[in-house]
Amino acid sequence: MPKSLNESLANSQPPISDSERPSNKEAQDSFSPAQKEPLAIHRVTEKPGITFAAQDKLAKLPIPELESTLKNYREVLKPLQSKREQDETAAAAHEFLKGEGAELQARLGKYATGKTSYIEQFWYDSYLNFDNPVVLNLNPFFLLEDDPTPARDNQVTRAASLVISALCFVRAVRKEELPPDTLRGQPLDMYQYSRLFGTARVPTENGCQIAQDSGAKHIVVLCKGQMYWFDVLDDNADLVMSEKDMAINLQVVVDDAEDVPIHEAAKGALGVLSTENRKIWSGLRDVLNRDEDSNNAECLNTVDSALFVLCLDYVEPATSAALCGNMLCGTSEVVKGVQVGTCTNRLYDKLQIIVCKNGSAGINFEHTGVDGHTVLRFASDVYTDTILRFAKSINGQAPSLWASDSPDPSKRDPASFGDVSTTPHKLEWDMLPELSTALRFAETRLADLIQQNEFQTLEFKGYGKNFMTAMGFSPDAFVQMAFQGAYYGLYGRVENTYEPAMTKAFLHGRTEAIRAVSVESSDFVRTFWADHPAPKKIEALRKACQTHTARTKECAKALGQDRHLYALYCVWQRALDEEGAEATSSNGTDGYSSPVDAGSEMGFPNRNSVSPENDNMSPSPHPKQSAQHMPALFSDSGWEKINNTIISTSNCGNPSLRQFGFGPSSGDGFGIGYIIKDDSVSICASSKHRQTKRFIDAMEAYFLEIRRLLRSTQQKSKSPKASRAREVEERPELNHRKNKGRVIKGEDNAVDEDKEESDDDDGLGGYGIFDAGMLLQAIKASQEEKEKDRPGEKAMQQRRAVGKKLRLNDY
Repeated sequence: MPKSLNESLANSQPPISDSERPSNKEAQDSFSPAQKEPLAIHRVTEKPGITFAAQDKLAKLPIPELESTLKNYREVLKPLQSKREQDETAAAAHEFLKGEGAELQARLGKYATGKTSYIEQFWYDSYLNFDNPVVLNLNPFFLLEDDPTPARDNQVTRAASLVISALCFVRAVRKEELPPDTLRGQPLDMYQYSRLFGTARVPTENGCQIAQDSGAKHIVVLCKGQMYWFDVLDDNADLVMSEKDMAINLQVVVDDAEDVPIHEAAKGALGVLSTENRKIWSGLRDVLNRDEDSNNAECLNTVDSALFVLCLDYVEPATSAALCGNMLCGTSEVVKGVQVGTCTNRLYDKLQIIVCKNGSAGINFEHTGVDGHTVLRFASDVYTDTILRFAKSINGQAPSLWASDSPDPSKRDPASFGDVSTTPHKLEWDMLPELSTALRFAETRLADLIQQNEFQTLEFKGYGKNFMTAMGFSPDAFVQMAFQGAYYGLYGRVENTYEPAMTKAFLHGRTEAIRAVSVESSDFVRTFWADHPAPKKIEALRKACQTHTARTKECAKALGQDRHLYALYCVWQRALDEEGAEATSSNGTDGYSSPVDAGSEMGFPNRNSVSPENDNMSPSPHPKQSAQHMPALFSDSGWEKINNTIISTSNCGNPSLRQFGFGPSSGDGFGIGYIIKDDSVSICASSKHRQTKRFIDAMEAYFLEIRRLLRSTQQKSKSPKASRAREVEERPELNHRKNKGRVIKGEDNAVDEDKEESDDDDGLGGYGIFDAGMLLQAIKASQEEKEKDRPGEKAMQQRRAVGKKLRLNDY
């Protein structure tokens, strides 16, 4: 029985007097730091100097064995060739191995001695010698997810937030406080981060150069084609503006840009010139720099040396596809003969952060010096920091993404900022007649280019990585087979498919090419589209995915065939120019150009603090030597086929991105950027005058059909969405509480989403692509089987087979 109140009071301790109470300070000191600030333990505590600390420990990119490379080369070409073509390639490879190949391999090994990477300079040259416009051809884009914080749902506040977070990233790189990328605990190369900011692709008469101002402190803002700049960092790489200050500056820019009618502003949108052919753009830069009394040279220098470009667009694209197009190439809208689309509000020679009127944001980046993995880290950290800073405004003890925070600009002594100008300045170009004419022609050609490309997106919500792994598949291989399966269903053939594999586990590593079409994948798509039982189709899919995964692992080890053969081709090509070889040999490079040392200097006009990525362009073969004997391997039809990518793909992204994409790499191909998330797959496809929407629809139908086949072959499987907590229910020793109350099963009371989707799978809506796609094979197989049994009834059975397959309700 409970004690009485009097008894409880008699046994209680006497109250503590005020003099005996501990002070507030004593009470606080009694708690550990972790107890007082539980969120503070998440702060990054790495010391400065960690970003590039592992560079010297990274292995150099290995040069594969020639025999192994040629074997891989024949293997990836096999499913793309006829038997005759296979024999020709085999003969060419054998001749190359016993002849010129061995000599070129030795030359490549000699060239690579003392270099950071045997492929690095060749890779830079392949980009920098590209003369066509970089827009839609080289520059990829990221579309960020919307900012979840309510106050950043408009252009100015979202842009201010992104810029501040981007500057925090710049600061972490410059102070070498950015934790290095790792893969399964192994550090990755971080060199590309040193080339991400303050860089520009500068065209010259002999190709482009990547120039960099390593001490850049300002950004450039584009609004309605007009350019503005202001400083954002001090000499110590600390921020000189708060997010509120940044928003004020950007609002001033927007208001000023509004004062000029858009038709007038378009006539001076010189950023359009960066979309021109590189040789034409080089000549126009000479025009900008030739007059010493003009502002143009200094304005151009200000743009080139900026940390990055912020593009404030006045549009609000309504669809995901329209958003992707705006981030990749801008919109084209001609009103009364004047281009007023956002394509005039870009500068493609630099890293660009793009923000639409409604706050939708993305990134477009110059691809020469950085790969998608590097820019993905930048985009992810920027997106994460915007959320964490909002959390910090609610709880000051919220964790930070950075090892150290920039001093609060609002609390600093203005004198500590040094020589900075935080007030926006508008760049005023002197519009010479040549520039006005060139701008009109450049815009017209750009509008043509935009009209020639189309973009479609698929945000597939049916399942994602969790389901794929639960079914025992590599998610990337699973999605790669979707591309091939959908393409074969539309066109009845397999085509050369490319996917990059990251090789940043090696010093200055970039990528290796995964050739996704294999004998197994080719067998899978044919099996999938033929009249076979589900288990056989799934088994073929499993084999194809296993082959793709094995290839991916080899390529990640830099043991693929594409980069090695390309380096051998470049060695042969450069050896043709004996005069160029002698000239470079006198400089100690053994007849081949090499990457410029990081300490070399080459400035922007009127600037001396800029170092180039490459100032030694590869010479073109001399005309009189072009007819010399070419190794049979490079004149074989297989070499042309492997270098003509029809389906160009790249897997790059995480939950911070909504979409990722790029233009097609060939006129009759598709460019496919995709992001595999836990429970969804995001795909952006582009092409020139092809049925992009139909291809996207075919992929969606494929995903649904494969899920149906997987379910039909699974006897009993746990839902990939089920949590570990549910698995506890299966343990018999924990049944002592299960009889208390009625069990509520959400699955029994809710609409069965999977059942609804499964029903849709059968009809597939609209075209009925799977029934129609297998029509010819199914009829042929049915005829052959029945003719064996009753050959006398051939005509009648043909009629029955055709009638059965073409009933209207099958569509």
